[in-house]
Amino acid sequence: MLRALLYILPLALTIYAFIDCLNTPEDEAKHLPKVAWIFIILLFWIVGPIVWLAAGKLRHAPAGGRTPSEWHRNHRWVAPDDNPEFLKSLRDEAVAAEDRKDTEDRTSAEDRKDESLPEDREADPRRREEELEQRERDERKDGESGPEKS
Repeated sequence: MLRALLYILPLALTIYAFIDCLNTPEDEAKHLPKVAWIFIILLFWIVGPIVWLAAGKLRHAPAGGRTPSEWHRNHRWVAPDDNPEFLKSLRDEAVAAEDRKDTEDRTSAEDRKDESLPEDREADPRRREEELEQRERDERKDGESGPEKS
């Protein structure tokens, strides 16, 4: 198993370096042209890939190559319950929720008043009809009983 590893590890490193060299743009290959690097990687299959990975490719600095600014170095993460801006936003949300609730309560009270109006409008004609019917009944009774008494 160890004997196989002695052949597989350099072969895997050579394949990786060869593919990396092929995918690298010509202007990012350092010191030699890209074709020369391919020959070095393939001919010297133990040393060539290591040299390519160490010195053959222009490596980009991580995150723009700058150190964090002074502000980022001095400001640390603050837990939400200790952050005054977060606490203020919670208070603002609570006030806004109360305002919405008050507005909804007022609106629902007005809606209830508006809902009762149609009932009153319907009840008024019914009441008038009942009064008219009652008068007619009274007049009939008076009319029927009136001539007999005279």
